[in-house]
Amino acid sequence: MKRAYVNPDLCIGCGLCVSTAPEVFRINADGISEVYAETPEGMQDKVEEAVSSCPVGAISIMDENVPADNA
Repeated sequence: MKRAYVNPDLCIGCGLCVSTAPEVFRINADGISEVYAETPEGMQDKVEEAVSSCPVGAISIMDENVPADNA
């Protein structure tokens, strides 16, 4: 299974991912995007759109069995 990951060191908090897939992404208290939920069934295309639309390339999709700190 795949899951989204946001690199907090790259994220500029533009919110494009949140507007594309609000079921998965949100802006946290630090003003940057974070993944707060697993990708719902049928939403993979929207998450992939968020990945390709991120202006700084801060979002990736990884295998669920890979720890986030290895991204």
